[in-house]
Amino acid sequence: MKYSLLGVLGLVLACQLEAPAQAVKSGKPAATKANTHKKTSPASEPVSAAPAPATLVVPSWLPPTNPVQPAATIVHDLLDTKLDVRFDWNRQWVLGTATLTLRPHFYPQNQLVLDAKGFDIKNVRLVTGNKEKNLNYAYDKKKITITLDQSYSRTETFQVRIQYTAKPNDLEAGGSAAIIQDKGLYFINPSGADKTKPRQIWTQGETEGSSCWFPTIDKPNQRMTQEISLTVEESLKTLSNGLLVSSKKNSDGTRTDTWKQSLPHAPYLAMLAVGNFAVVNDTWRGKTVDYYVDPQYASTAKAIFGNTPQMLDFFSKKLGVDFPWEKYSQVAVHDFVSGAMENTTAVTFEQSLVQFTARELPDVGYDPESTVAHELFHHWFGDYVTTESWANLPLNESFADYSELLWAEHKYGADAAALVQQEKMSRYLDEAQSKREPLIRYHYASHEDMFDRHSYDKGGRVLHMLRKYVGDDAFFTALNRYLTQNKFSTSEVAKLRMAFEETTGEDLMWFFDQWFLQRGHPELKVTHSFANGQVSLRVQQLQDSTFSPIYRLPVTVTTWVNNQATDHQIVVTKADQTFRLNSSQRPNLVKFDSEAQLLAQIEEERSQDELLFQFSHARNYLQKYEAIDLLRSKNADLAVSGMLRNALSDNFWAVRLAAVQALRRYKGAEGNAVRKELQRVASTDKKSQVRAVALTTLSAFTNENYSANYTAALSDSSYHVVSAAIQALAKVPAADSRERVTALQETTSHEVLSALSAYYALNGSSIEQYQWFLRRMPDVSKIDLYQAYLPNFATFMLRIPPVERDKGIQRLESLARTDPNDYVRLGAYKGLSILSSNMPTLKATMQDIRNKEKDEQVKAYYALMQ
Repeated sequence: MKYSLLGVLGLVLACQLEAPAQAVKSGKPAATKANTHKKTSPASEPVSAAPAPATLVVPSWLPPTNPVQPAATIVHDLLDTKLDVRFDWNRQWVLGTATLTLRPHFYPQNQLVLDAKGFDIKNVRLVTGNKEKNLNYAYDKKKITITLDQSYSRTETFQVRIQYTAKPNDLEAGGSAAIIQDKGLYFINPSGADKTKPRQIWTQGETEGSSCWFPTIDKPNQRMTQEISLTVEESLKTLSNGLLVSSKKNSDGTRTDTWKQSLPHAPYLAMLAVGNFAVVNDTWRGKTVDYYVDPQYASTAKAIFGNTPQMLDFFSKKLGVDFPWEKYSQVAVHDFVSGAMENTTAVTFEQSLVQFTARELPDVGYDPESTVAHELFHHWFGDYVTTESWANLPLNESFADYSELLWAEHKYGADAAALVQQEKMSRYLDEAQSKREPLIRYHYASHEDMFDRHSYDKGGRVLHMLRKYVGDDAFFTALNRYLTQNKFSTSEVAKLRMAFEETTGEDLMWFFDQWFLQRGHPELKVTHSFANGQVSLRVQQLQDSTFSPIYRLPVTVTTWVNNQATDHQIVVTKADQTFRLNSSQRPNLVKFDSEAQLLAQIEEERSQDELLFQFSHARNYLQKYEAIDLLRSKNADLAVSGMLRNALSDNFWAVRLAAVQALRRYKGAEGNAVRKELQRVASTDKKSQVRAVALTTLSAFTNENYSANYTAALSDSSYHVVSAAIQALAKVPAADSRERVTALQETTSHEVLSALSAYYALNGSSIEQYQWFLRRMPDVSKIDLYQAYLPNFATFMLRIPPVERDKGIQRLESLARTDPNDYVRLGAYKGLSILSSNMPTLKATMQDIRNKEKDEQVKAYYALMQ
């Protein structure tokens, strides 16, 4: 499972919308100071606990007490599922027949309970050979309780066949930040009335959504083989798990495709997709690798998915376990409720993450490729070996998250991997301001709560520390042992620990306890001094040890004397600890956690000279970035500005990007030279993200006019750069650029549409622009509607006569009341709020919208806006 953009935004909102008793901290933690490290010999010092405070102060991030959530009791083993389904597009129903093969897990059973949400049940029958017998059952719209014809022992299998109609749209929608709805099966544009998107059907099973469209035991500790027959219009293509074993044309103009998976997997991984897809073919070691996309994106599908065969090869070799499944397909669908989902052999993606035109491709960066890697790695961690309960979800998601770093490291090098490390660390630390949970959580209110930045980003960073601690050989040998011992079965964190202990011979309970089973992270203050041929390095753990542990931290400290580096392996085990490191003279630099390994917030004392030395002698991207970030406030200093100008030519684009950002509003003596360098970067840098940020940085020099640079950038090949140029011109509109900007009105780029909305919000006032806002609104992505377009539309309407605003206000009100997407409703409400500053009568409308809103998270956000 991968978060969508909306899901990421939802996590931000979730952090803001904690219960009133949990005060939300403001400000962003120093994520860039939280680096990571390596260790060669474990310390034997005992962990010392800091004394508890006299008065217990409960931190804002401490979650409420929730009930214990054990793994589901296995009463029956679900062995096989056969489905025969067709669809009523008009009523958005699934017409199905399910044949399930089961046996009692251990104890004799004369009753079977299945999950089935919101069905109409026609009949339930026992199947014995060619004979069927009606069975009595009770149904409460959530579970079918079936009375079997006899008591079956654990050596006896039996089959039940259920005819049913599933009505997922009648279900009350739930969900989480990662999976924003949980109806299981979705009809997209079923009537075909919306000309902006195709007709599609697709499913999303995680966590317990499969039982919204077929009866099953909807728990992750079940495993089944399956066969799904899909009857659809002959013009449509289908996809499901496993191989297409037959395709038969029917006399009524339909076609029945049968997909069979012979290897067992969990019910939540079952999927189907129906639509007018283009299928782009690829292969790996004789296995089919296909990419299903909208037809207009067929020519660029391989640019996004084309590294899949290389990934299959890399992960198979790295893990020592060949990709075990029959095929590997990836499908892009519209309005998907998550970023992507690892359905076995048939991964589903939200189309906006992976479908791009040739012109958009240079701007997309690593994100689509990282998502492809993430979902593929799940086919070992999640599909091949599955978490036994949602409490152990990090056994799926932490590994998938870490695969993004592994692939970046393999394909693009150490700097690219370090950038992944930095971004993931920052996301976890952002969430940790308002929420800190153990990675493995047996206490939660809902299993949906597990899908957070702990299970993903923190878990991936913990795996990185484990890899650095035991070394690459032991790390991947232990993963091979774990996968081999637990293949086609379920697992819990103890099994992972045991695999590492059996591999290394070391008791690793200390590591798994502090990182997997306890909440929080280290908050370190590091200082150093030099005297008598020794560096005194003081490390203080400042986290609240009442609620978080005092950590054992194997870490590398590097001292630099002249140009010679010396690595010192230390193990921090106490709340306040001083280490003595030999050095022939005062070092130019003492760098704690020099391999950027620790998951921690680190405040490390260094002088300006030390940071300048750190940049020029940096071993990795994170050391360069940290020096730039910590010196950016001193950019007027000649030595610092010289470092930043040097960084503008760095080989790694993220270093150049950081330097461009650090030169924002530069007021030093090298002003002309700095601005010329920024102009050069804005026009010639190889990376579109760097060119775009350079334009934004230039626009911050309010006493200078760079409209010629902005106007020239309107012709850039990158939409990202064009958008930045429009945003800059919005602040300093040039007469000779207005026509150029207006000529972009019919763009197909969501990003450019958002930038145009900002331009018109500050400079527009004509009725033609008003009509443009209304006309292009359906073409803007949901996230852009929330973040920019709808608020900008409202700001624009303040510039036109009140008598002409009615249509726009009605559109905003309608979206705020009725749009199915939470973020569109929020964006529309934000727009009404902007208008209410000049139109007090709108306050009653906004109050009515708040009163009638059903989503508690959205209502809480409205409250924050008051």
